[in-house]
Amino acid sequence: MSTISADNAARTEARTFRSRFRLIETLIGPDLGEPAKGEASRSINFGWVSALCLVVAAGLLLVVAGQGAGRRGEGAASLLFWSGVILVVVPTTFRISWPMVARGERLFLLFLLAGGLFYYKSVYAPTSFSDHDEFLHWIATDYLTTAGRLFASNPLLDVGPDYPGLQILTSAIVEMTGLPVFVAGTLLLAVLRCVFVGALFLLFESITGSARLSAIACLVYMGCSTYVQFTSKFSYESLGIVLCLLGFAIEAASRNRDDVSRLRAAVLIVVLLAGLAVTHHLSATYAIIYFVAIAILEVLRRDASRRDVTIAAVLALFAVALPLAWMGVRGNPVVNYLGPVIEGGLEALLQRLDSLSDTTRPTDPLGIPPQPLGTRLTTLVAVLLLALGLATGFFRSLALAVKAAPSSGWKPIAKIFERRWRDSRSLFLTVLAFGFPIAMAFRLTVGGWEIGNRMGTFVFFGVGLVVAVSLVHFWQGPAPRGWRRVLPASALAVIVMAGVTASSLNPIRGPYRAGADSESMEPMAIQAARWTREWLGVGNGFIADRVNRLLLAGYGQQDVRVDVVDGVATARIYEAEQLEGDNLYALARSDIDFLLVDMRLSQSRPVFGFYFEPWDSNREALLPEALLKFDNVDGVVRIYDNGWIRIYDVRGLHEPL
Repeated sequence: MSTISADNAARTEARTFRSRFRLIETLIGPDLGEPAKGEASRSINFGWVSALCLVVAAGLLLVVAGQGAGRRGEGAASLLFWSGVILVVVPTTFRISWPMVARGERLFLLFLLAGGLFYYKSVYAPTSFSDHDEFLHWIATDYLTTAGRLFASNPLLDVGPDYPGLQILTSAIVEMTGLPVFVAGTLLLAVLRCVFVGALFLLFESITGSARLSAIACLVYMGCSTYVQFTSKFSYESLGIVLCLLGFAIEAASRNRDDVSRLRAAVLIVVLLAGLAVTHHLSATYAIIYFVAIAILEVLRRDASRRDVTIAAVLALFAVALPLAWMGVRGNPVVNYLGPVIEGGLEALLQRLDSLSDTTRPTDPLGIPPQPLGTRLTTLVAVLLLALGLATGFFRSLALAVKAAPSSGWKPIAKIFERRWRDSRSLFLTVLAFGFPIAMAFRLTVGGWEIGNRMGTFVFFGVGLVVAVSLVHFWQGPAPRGWRRVLPASALAVIVMAGVTASSLNPIRGPYRAGADSESMEPMAIQAARWTREWLGVGNGFIADRVNRLLLAGYGQQDVRVDVVDGVATARIYEAEQLEGDNLYALARSDIDFLLVDMRLSQSRPVFGFYFEPWDSNREALLPEALLKFDNVDGVVRIYDNGWIRIYDVRGLHEPL
């Protein structure tokens, strides 16, 4: 009896193991399944299109009302604002991801959603630039339009003058139209948003052959934290990533064309790569990674033709050579600019991993205020949904690269090991999705946050493809009904909403807050900066805190400095309770003409943890005595005072001590 019982227990355990294995295989296995058919014969439903246009317009009105309420400090601001965002995102996302929708309708609604999200970003500051990086490029563009000269030094962004593509394009629009730089830049960004979405859709469609899958992949990409804000601001990456993506899309769309068409496409891609080389260093790096990876995979692929290998190799060669040639002409500022960021990020990540195994060691505080609970939960749920989509879509996306038949088991994976895949682009983007957990790990550290954020821009090309394959070929299936329609669409809506919530700490414009970049830029400080241009002239040597420094450079056209002299940071001059000793000597031997003091820096702690530079160790409010000390220094004269902001003439210190 005991032997029989043992045999039964063993069989039961074996059946349990097999059932669990089949469940796991069903979840993560490579079986594609048949997608829903009949979409090609569908026509655009103009009733849905019109209704969604009205819904998005109503949502944007609520967003505007929420921004206005936030500026007035009203409690209803959050309710109005986030209700509007939900109206913009959720209904449009549902319709785009719904089965049996015409290709043209999906594409139009993608443009509608992209336009709505761009307006959402723009209405935060509808009449002027407000982001830190936008000011840096506004200064360079304004100088180009007025002085007509490239490569002017920019102490706030050393690497900026060597990548003038955005400034050249914007200044051309200014010259042709007579519009101000802000208006011309905003129009350019609106066009770039549309081009980006169109190129992204065509890239995925060329790879997958499915408009539905491509539209869903675009929605997933909109869940990237850099989509809504970072790559839609007036900065060189906004143009660089579009040039980069256009090259990807053209290369993918031309792979099955005749020789003449492929040659023309290759020439166009080289032109785009040349423009990219002088526009943005990191986007050029993305292009290098992509085209070199495609060339390597084409060389490894057994069935690749000589034409495919040759074209891939030539494009990879130009992708590498053009940025290197440009850096050879202009020097190599990128290493000095990105090197410390990468080194600091890797060090921060290693420290965080080390702290996980040491429970007695405190983790690094981020030094930034937390978001509201609702936005943090949205972001967290979206990350979990993306992880689930990647887990259930990875092997299916590999099977798509092989062009496997439905329900073919693990044979497509074996073909990959045999180097018999059909599409190197799909294979590379699938592998690229592995960068998602790495980017998330970097974002959990102070020093590595910027690396993780920048990685997401590129990594989400792969994440979008893999998650879309998971939704179409597994979660929705060939005949989606009931929960198979609603739950995937709901998950996509959460992912897109997370792209909004993760894009900024506080998207609602409120009253002035010290040390908060965009929220610190208000009319009184702007008027003080304009006063300097009107009464002091342009080009004076100025020092100030981080925010006022930007305003002085943009509105006042002053020659702002990050350091007083080499080795003496501006923060030292402001934080010291007395201007004496080395600080006095450094200011006296510098070529600084004026300094600006904002007394509001003594009223509260900086929101982002610093007033001058991110690496400052002092995260407390400055002492009033430290800011008032300039009134008691011989040779320093107060020439402007509006109650909070004071400007001092320090040229008297330059006389021999």
